[in-house]
Amino acid sequence: MSREGVRSFFRSRWLGLAPIDRLFWRDMLLVGTGISIASSVAALILLGLKMPLGLVLAVHFAPVPYNIFLTIAVWRTAETSGAKALLMMLGSALWLIASVVV
Repeated sequence: MSREGVRSFFRSRWLGLAPIDRLFWRDMLLVGTGISIASSVAALILLGLKMPLGLVLAVHFAPVPYNIFLTIAVWRTAETSGAKALLMMLGSALWLIASVVV
């Protein structure tokens, strides 16, 4: 993906231009969860290799800023969407808590 493509991805989500269904189901639940799982697995591997705890924690929590971004994007987009979006707002908040704690 080009630099402009990355900018466009983040801009459309931040401005609420991406469809709420795509943002919630694909971007957050599918991709965001996948990234979180991958970083947790990498952190466990590093822990098993007896790497410094600071590095292990940094790898484990690396996706948190992206997860916060996605949650805020869902909330911003849901403000202009219908009643179904309120459930997505709740789901995104619970997902963020789960992705940070687990």
